[in-house]
Parts: sequence; structure tokens; C-alpha cells
Amino acid sequence: MPDVREYSTPLTVDLPTTGNLTDDVVRNATEAPDAVVLARRGADGTWDDVTAAGFLAEVRQVAKGLVAAGIGPGDRVALVSRTRWEWTVLDYAIWFAGAVSVPVYDSSSAEQLEHLLRDSGATAVVAETRAHLARISTVRAGLDELHHVWVIDDNALDVLRRLGADVADDVLEQRRTHAGPADLATLLYTSGTTGEPKGCMLTHGNLTTEVTVALHELAALFEPPTRPDGDGAGDTDSDGDDGPSTLLFLPLAHVFARIIQIGSVRARVRLGHSHDVRDLLPRLQEFRPTFVLAVPRVFEKIFTTASQRATADGKGAGFDRAAATAIAWSRGLDGPKGHASIAVRARHTAFERLVYRGLRDTLGGRCRYAVCGGAPLGERLGHFYRGIGVEVLEGYGLTETSAAVTANLPDAVRIGTVGRPLPGVAVRVADDGELLVRGGQVFTGYWRDEEATAEVLEPDGWFHTGDVGEVDDEGFVRVTGRKKEILVTAGGKNVAPTVLEDRLRAHPLVGQALVVGDREPFIAALVTLDAEALPAWAAAHGKAGRGGRGTTPSDLAGDPDLLAEIQAAVDDANSGVSKAESIRRFRVLATEWTEEDGHLTPSLKLRRQVLMRQHKDDVADLYL
Repeated sequence: MPDVREYSTPLTVDLPTTGNLTDDVVRNATEAPDAVVLARRGADGTWDDVTAAGFLAEVRQVAKGLVAAGIGPGDRVALVSRTRWEWTVLDYAIWFAGAVSVPVYDSSSAEQLEHLLRDSGATAVVAETRAHLARISTVRAGLDELHHVWVIDDNALDVLRRLGADVADDVLEQRRTHAGPADLATLLYTSGTTGEPKGCMLTHGNLTTEVTVALHELAALFEPPTRPDGDGAGDTDSDGDDGPSTLLFLPLAHVFARIIQIGSVRARVRLGHSHDVRDLLPRLQEFRPTFVLAVPRVFEKIFTTASQRATADGKGAGFDRAAATAIAWSRGLDGPKGHASIAVRARHTAFERLVYRGLRDTLGGRCRYAVCGGAPLGERLGHFYRGIGVEVLEGYGLTETSAAVTANLPDAVRIGTVGRPLPGVAVRVADDGELLVRGGQVFTGYWRDEEATAEVLEPDGWFHTGDVGEVDDEGFVRVTGRKKEILVTAGGKNVAPTVLEDRLRAHPLVGQALVVGDREPFIAALVTLDAEALPAWAAAHGKAGRGGRGTTPSDLAGDPDLLAEIQAAVDDANSGVSKAESIRRFRVLATEWTEEDGHLTPSLKLRRQVLMRQHKDDVADLYL
């Protein structure tokens, strides 16, 4: 289909012209006080439901403590914490007090904390642990505007409740209703893949627009759950879990998780929190969500874990056939006939009983939809998940756009794209291929940085995303890379590295991949191994010693059989690009890239400048 230069979708919902995000909490408690809106996980592993009335009471008590502490309208209050119940209570309490929340990733160093707290002018900070407190303490002497530090693990919420015991209800209500749609709700700092993080100013109106439109367009996610059968149809779930629910495990300092929190509160979705991705699958099986949201790496890991377990049980070949059938079945839905061949459908029905139901059980057994963002998922995984009965809805957006501006919807999916513009959003392709967007979700600018704002935000509202992409004549958007990350080979060929990196990372043995080749004669790649996948592979190939020795990345980085596996992954990635764009050489590293070591952002994106600096010798060796 031909590409177009601009595509817009008309607004289909009415947006409020007054009020702010706190109205959702009050409305829920008024209209449905006994409705379950959140769930708290206790120390014994059980989930305790929280009603709309109970949540309002929690928020109001904590907000009164903030008011009593002297937090004023418009003051910035930082939150440094992993994703947990208290985070959501504090977020809304800050808004009830008329203040502005400033989320900070819990992994931030003392230096990063100092920058964000100073730049935002935070008057208070709520930290999760004493370790966070220690980092803040090392830099607090230079933060003249910071007056209060509370620690969640030291009963910060109880401290604030007691502090605010004498604040009158009418005083809090005046504070709660102080902000309108045009007022600042939050400062969300970009994760900073390059340069210092900048504070994105998102208003109550920005976030309200995003949530209002998204809830309308994604209404199917909030309907009573169904249990899929082999043909993708379903019957109402009758096991007692009769309402929509989601388990939030992405960092709430990320706009993607933040908007799901706000949307879940408004829609009265049972919202749970889990802060440790290492325990994600057990938590999903406990909580049994009807939809989840994640970045592509999570979906890749779920697939890889299932493949590893099947291989360890001697069923690897069967799993591969089941995966291939799921993909073929899903591709058939997009074909001219609207369904797969009879043979594929027959195999799909058989694998539904043998494999797919078990895979859905790893997500809790009730999950019908998954929302994916942050980076491209890849067509193969998109078709795989749809084929097993979980529709992955890819979307696209940035911190500056209050999360999604385009999305695949339950009734309008094109796998391999990030969907159409949401109602009220326009997308334009500039002459150099950059994607520009305009809509009510677009931020008002960078905090105290007019120069940076002018570089990306035009006077008429068009925001320069920095991403390169295309729009087809039906409005589906495809993102092909970051403008600043486009590699230009010595021969003048423009190459988008993320296309190749996404394909490489889909291989079970690949942890991360960095494609290089700017101003070089050909494209090459650095590859890290998935440490969790190696033991099963080593055992299956007779390479594991006693006690699991010989199964680490440093042990296997130079193994000929493993290198052959990675070569196969490279060949697969190359099959999706032209010869001039293909990877000619690669090097497998004996180390891993982690967020803790500064190689990845909290949303698991590569910090390219850091990696290129640390691995300059490895890159140079690729071109010897």
C-alpha cells in the first residue's frame, strides 16, 4: 500500500473542560463505594481487595499529611520507589494536596537523584528504602528547596496520616479542586539515553485526554473476561473472577505504566502491583489478570522461558512445531481468506489442548489482551501470541506524548505496525522521514528549558518525535528507527539498527544486540548472551559440567556450536533487510548488559553512547 504524508483520526469522545485527575477517585467512591479498584499483596502472598471508598479514605488521609507538612499548590514532590501499592496512594495524595508529582526511577544513582531533585525544585521526596535515603542524604546539603524526606519502609504513610489528623476536610477539598486541565500534574523525566534527563511537563488535561480516548478505544479490555477456545472464541469466565484486572509490574516512573495506573483507577479495574520482574510469572499466576502491559523484552522472556522448559523436558521439537503453527494460524487471519488452511487449523486445535492452554496459564489463565510499547515487538512474536490466544496490541508514544498516540485496537490490528492514530491525534511524516504528532496528549514543554522545547515543539502544536517511520494509506504507522541512531555506512546507505536488533533479540540465546557501522564499510553487531537460557542449551548439547559449570556467557562466548546458533539468528535478521543493510560480522561478548551497570535504561533500551564508549575496542576489531 502506498505511504502517505499525514493521517489523522477525528476525536470521538467529549473531553472534560474542568476538574483534574483526582475526580476519578471521588467519583468512584460516590458512585460505587464497594467496587474493588485495587488489590494489595500481603506478606503471606494473599491479595486483599481495596474498595473505591477505602482507596479514597487512604488517599485523603495521606494528602492531609502533605498539607500539614506545608506542601503547597504547585509544589513538586518526588517519588523514588519501585512499583508498589503505596506508590499509587502517594501519587493521588500528591494531587489531592494540589501538588505536582515527580516520579524517579528507584535505580537512580545519587548523582542522578541530585540532578532531578535540584532541577525540579522538589520540596519533598518520598523514598522507598533506607538505601534510597542514604543516596539522598549524600547530596541533600546542596538541595536548598528540599525540606522533607519520608521513607516508605519506615512507615511513611502512617507518619503522614498522623501528621494530617487535624487538617479539616474542607481545607483538603479546596486543595484537591485547585488544579484544572491546564495545570501541571507531573514532571516525568526522560530516561536519558543521551545527555541529561529533561523534565516533561504533563498537565491534568494531557493525561485526561490520553486516558479518556484510550478507555473508549480499548473498551474490550474492560469487559468481563472470557476463556479462549481453540478458534479464538470464548465463553464467559465463571470461576469467580468476573471483573477486569491487571498486574502492574513496569516502573511507575515510566509514562507507560503511569497511564495504565490512571486508566485503571478511572475504569475501576482491579489493579495490583509487583515490583520484581524476576518473580513475574508466579505473581501473574496468583493475580490472574485479564490484561497486562509490558515492553517487548518481557514477552521475549516469557517465550524463551517456555521454550527452555520444553527443551529441558525433551519436548523442544514439539514446542517449536506448536510455535510455528500458532504463527501460521495468526498469519492466516491477515491473509486473503481471513483464516489459515485446514491443515494449520487442525494442528492449531490439537496444540490448543497440548500447549497453548498451558502457555496462557503462565499468564494466569485469564489474560486475553496484552498492551505492548516502548520498542517494536516484532511480527514473529506478535503472531505467536495471537496464535496462542493472547492478542498483543502494540502502540507507540513517548513521555512527551503522555504515552500512546497510535495503537492497534481489538477490532483493528495490523501486526508489525504500531496501529493508527488515536482519535484526536494527527501523524505527519516529514521530508526526512521523521514522525511528527499533534494532539491533546502532547506535553506543554520541558521544565525550565525553553530552548530544548523550541527544538521539538512547533508553535502550532506539532511535536518532533525523533523517530523515523511511515504511514500507509489506511493510517497504520510503522516505526523504523530513531533519527539520531540511523547509521550511514561508508557507501552512503542509511540503516536503522533497531530493525536488526529486534530480530536478533528474538532468538532465545541472545540477551541484547548492538548494531554498529556508522561511517564503516559494512554493518556489524555486538551480541550478548541470555545467561538464563544458557544452562538448558548447554545441557542439551553436552557442554554442561558438574554443578552447572561451563554454562555462563564467559564459558560459552567462543563455543563453535553456540556461534553457529548466533549465526543462524544473524541470518534470520538479515532476511528482513537488503544486502547493503545486512550484518556481515558479529562478536559474541562474554559479559552481560544490565540496567544496574548503566548499559540499559529502566525501560530496557540500549544506552548506545555508553556501550559504544565501553566497547570501542570490540567495535574496532570487527573492522580489522
